Amino acid sequence: MKKEWIEMKKINIGWNFDNSYIHLPEKFYSKQGPTPVSSPELVILNKSLSKSLGLDIDILQNSGIGILAGNEVPEGTTPIAQAYAGHQFGHFTMLGDGRALLLGEQITSDGRRFDIQLKGAGRTPYSRGGDGRAALGPMLREYIISEALHYLNIPTTRSLAVITTGQRVIRERALPGAILTRVASSHIRVGTFQYAAAYGSMKDVQLLAEYTLQRHFPDIAFHEKRFTLLLREVIKKQAQLIAKWQLVGFIHGVMNTDNMTISGESIDFGPCAFMDAYYPGTVFSSIDTAGRYAYGNQPQIAAWNLARFAETLLPLLHENEDKALNIANEEISNFKTIYAYHWLNGMRAKLGFFNEEEEDESIVTELLNIMEKYKADYTNTFRNLTLGKLEGMDIFSTAEFLDWKEKWDIRRKKENKSKEESNQLMRENNPAIIPRNHRVEEALEAAEKGNFSIMEKLLDVLDHPYEYSPQQEEFSMLPPASACSYRTFCGT
Repeated sequence: MKKEWIEMKKINIGWNFDNSYIHLPEKFYSKQGPTPVSSPELVILNKSLSKSLGLDIDILQNSGIGILAGNEVPEGTTPIAQAYAGHQFGHFTMLGDGRALLLGEQITSDGRRFDIQLKGAGRTPYSRGGDGRAALGPMLREYIISEALHYLNIPTTRSLAVITTGQRVIRERALPGAILTRVASSHIRVGTFQYAAAYGSMKDVQLLAEYTLQRHFPDIAFHEKRFTLLLREVIKKQAQLIAKWQLVGFIHGVMNTDNMTISGESIDFGPCAFMDAYYPGTVFSSIDTAGRYAYGNQPQIAAWNLARFAETLLPLLHENEDKALNIANEEISNFKTIYAYHWLNGMRAKLGFFNEEEEDESIVTELLNIMEKYKADYTNTFRNLTLGKLEGMDIFSTAEFLDWKEKWDIRRKKENKSKEESNQLMRENNPAIIPRNHRVEEALEAAEKGNFSIMEKLLDVLDHPYEYSPQQEEFSMLPPASACSYRTFCGT
């Protein structure tokens, strides 16, 4: 391991590190210290997350900045870059942490375990010619989006802090450098299993699977059919996750297999964005020219990725190849049903339905078709339905919508709950605001010039997306026409 960092002074910040991942074979990682930076300065610290991790906020944002910059390493850590592979836009390649280092796992007072990773901490053996650094804009984007997802009640990795490095990074132009501290249940990916299967032995795959079971699914870790159950649980988690994405109009942008976690958390927020006008073919990523990862394709892509995960487990599912394939196919085939169940139940809640009725799916589908026809804003359509303010949007004056509303009103009368309870259900499931793309860009542009107040104001309202407060009104407004051809770019 490189000794390029300054050893941390024993300051009682609250770090309680372990690193169970290094007990896997060394082919799964490379021991690597972060490369120090010249002039680290704290941009933002996630105080609520710091508190939940058991960290002393005052010390962390002062003398603890060196850790967030990679200039100091806490006692008990063994920094590593993790190896993994993956299908990127359908093409398999060797990957790995090219600019991220896992410091270790923070153990909280209640025994929970969280990965603490520095993103943008310097070159690693997997950098593939890259500089190992990150620019401020993409790191703040990840902070904003991951926090927005968290408060939307969507499983996600989170951001503990962003610091500037005092150094420039060269992308299309010279940009201020930054490091993001990411917190995750783990960074085990579908691509980690693909790496083990492609570049290791079957024993390596089994060791990784056993480790994953003990870390994320301890209740089934010693079950006779634990590997089948592992596949089943990951499928369930991903079906639930993608349904939640679809319900708020979130588009990940790069659903490569290395960006799908085994824990079921959203991860890696490069060219991600939230949909404005409802259109299943919506793509924001500048590199997704064929629309592989469009909004409407996300469920199918998730199933495809999970099939790649199942392939790595085949020898563990059954010693007979044909029977192993049958087991895998049967489990993967359940994804569509599980996803549809969670999506439709979520849509019922968005429309104020507690009960399940036969016509529910057709009511939902008809509304979405009308929204697509009239290019209605996805979030604000449901927001206005929740508020009972059917004005200010072209869709609400159309014959198709008025006909649909009559069916919706009839359907709501079938509920065994009061109208007030139905309205409250809608408020709890239809966010009043999302991180509008033009608002995110406004915050990032200001931040690159040293003004962080716009970002801070945005984060304040995103922390309570279901509040429907007067302060949120301006953040629910649609972008100007000039911003409607929005494109996002990968931070690398």
